[in-house]
Amino acid sequence: MRRILVISSHVAQDTVGLSPTIAPLQRAGIEVVALPTVVLSNHPAREKCAGVILEPAALEKMSAALEANGWLGTFDAVLSGYLPSVGHATWVARLVKRMREISPQIIYVCDPILGDDPEGLYIDAAAAAVVRDALVPLADVATPNRFELSWLARQDVQSPEDAAQVALTLACPIVAATSIPSGPDELANVLVQSGNVQISTVKKLADVPHGTGDLFTGFLTARLLNGASVSDAWNHATQGVAFGVEASRGSDRLMLPLIDWAWLST
Repeated sequence: MRRILVISSHVAQDTVGLSPTIAPLQRAGIEVVALPTVVLSNHPAREKCAGVILEPAALEKMSAALEANGWLGTFDAVLSGYLPSVGHATWVARLVKRMREISPQIIYVCDPILGDDPEGLYIDAAAAAVVRDALVPLADVATPNRFELSWLARQDVQSPEDAAQVALTLACPIVAATSIPSGPDELANVLVQSGNVQISTVKKLADVPHGTGDLFTGFLTARLLNGASVSDAWNHATQGVAFGVEASRGSDRLMLPLIDWAWLST
């Protein structure tokens, strides 16, 4: 059985962070070990939100315990998402390097959760800089949205063609960018690997719940871990998010239980 260590936010009420990332991984038969960087009652965009940050020192002890128990070398991949501080991001950098010392073949997927349109940056700028300068260069795969791709590359991104050119400048061999503007009524996902570019468009919808980026990364990573090509995994993730959004029509959050998961095996 494939195993993955997933590091991101745990949000109790809304389907963001760990829950939409983990769901497609587990449905694909992958064992998930999750470390939360924060624990929140709900998405911070709601009127009220409460929670706690798990300090980097505590997470360092947790990852050290995983190693001491002999488990750190049993993972096939590590995936990082929401990292709220410089300390969290530098801990992940150290952890990925240590995991590669133990298992050089391990895959690292970096979902650089820095911000979004129209809010802009929603983690500390210094933490975002560590993600850009330390984590993305370590990653085998990065999955930024439009805002994040633009911020990481320090270049404007307003079209799929922009995204393709900008992704080539990142020090990461595979970039799967999401939510790229493509005319007035469409959004594009853009895959760049080894200089090759693929573009897929979807209809732009109003009132899409938060968490689609997390869901996309979960689908993509699940397919990669089960041996699919990057192109197949990317197409699968695009389709999976479309299913998730359709299943959640009329709700203010992603409704994972309503997704028809049977197609995962196809």
